[in-house]
Amino acid sequence: MTSFLRSDRSRPVAIWLFVVAALVLAMVVVGGATRLTDSGLSITEWKPVTGAVPPMSQQDWAEEFARYKEIPQYQQVNRGMSLAEFKTIYWWEWSHRLLGRLVGFAFAVPFAYFLIRRELPRRLIPRCIGLFLLGGLQGAVGWWMVASGLSERVSVAPERLATHLGLAFALLGALVWTALDAWAGAPRQTVPSPWKQGTLALIGLIFLQILLGALVAGNDAGLVYNDWPLMNGAFLPKDYGAGSLWATIAHSQAAVQFNHRMVAYLLTIVGIAMAWVASRSSYLPAEAKLLALATAGTIVLQALLGVMTLIFAVPISLGVAHQVMAAIVLSLAVAFAWRVRRP
Repeated sequence: MTSFLRSDRSRPVAIWLFVVAALVLAMVVVGGATRLTDSGLSITEWKPVTGAVPPMSQQDWAEEFARYKEIPQYQQVNRGMSLAEFKTIYWWEWSHRLLGRLVGFAFAVPFAYFLIRRELPRRLIPRCIGLFLLGGLQGAVGWWMVASGLSERVSVAPERLATHLGLAFALLGALVWTALDAWAGAPRQTVPSPWKQGTLALIGLIFLQILLGALVAGNDAGLVYNDWPLMNGAFLPKDYGAGSLWATIAHSQAAVQFNHRMVAYLLTIVGIAMAWVASRSSYLPAEAKLLALATAGTIVLQALLGVMTLIFAVPISLGVAHQVMAAIVLSLAVAFAWRVRRP
């Protein structure tokens, strides 16, 4: 049995955390497809345990479909939908929830195993507990999001979608950072570096852009203003404001798309500038410079992909690719921030 004091790193633990991060990424992909196909409200109940079993008979399907018919989305948008069409959207949402359960299982069981065998570095135990709680919170927030579309709306509330997606990306970033820590162990010395704050600021800017993208998705704002670089021929759309400040920030299609565009420009400039300065730095190790260049490169690719997604009015393939690229950008930025803290 390995002692806690024997080592502060564990490659098996790191691999486990990287696998869980990959599963979270898969959940983001399926979640994006679920949203783009308007499938998220097809399951109108939250059953964390029994809900893992899909309808097994025609009677079960009829009951699920009857519950869906009671919500505004069916009555106002999908009235007349066939059972076969309902099954299509149902399977997307069911798959998304199943992946959520799989992520929880893939985290909890190995965590208990490593903990019992004392193969988990002691310094990572509180962090892993926090990751587990964050994953549980993500599931609860997912239902809170779905519930917003079951009574008075035909879709989920954009701010709740942003919260749900934001937690998923926060979990992904924390998993990547913790996996790197498990792989390399604790740094042997404190490294004073002007890059520490700068890389965290970059992560913050990326995270803000992800939240703004979720507001665009939640308001279907990618289906309007499909010209670029202007918006219906203007830099600032005339209907930017939507009454109150909150209504404008969270619910105006013009505002959320404009804000997403502006932060994209800022993020692209910051990413390129940081990579250029990093490449000329005599302080940073080669690995950090490579990560800086990779982060900037994916930011540029993500910006181009965002323009294409907008111009083609968000086809499912481009919409999902845009979300996947956001996860790659965030993961590389996290790895960059992690690396500059080590000699």
